[in-house]
Amino acid sequence: MYGWIWRHLPGNVWVRALLSLVLALGVVFLLFQYVFPWAEPLLPFNDVTVDGGSGGQGAGPAGEGAAAGRRVEAGA
Repeated sequence: MYGWIWRHLPGNVWVRALLSLVLALGVVFLLFQYVFPWAEPLLPFNDVTVDGGSGGQGAGPAGEGAAAGRRVEAGA
């Protein structure tokens, strides 16, 4: 596939290299602007389960202890 793209780009080696770089940057831009935001809700990265919680201070929604100005210590 890359060979096909390289053969169909106009110009000499330096022009082809510059056009290849522009094409690669365009693909990266499209991925970050459109594809990744669309796919993020479909991925399970935020489905976190923590076992063995004591249910004490700091339990609840993420950041609740820190947001209320309380100090939350590990193992408390």
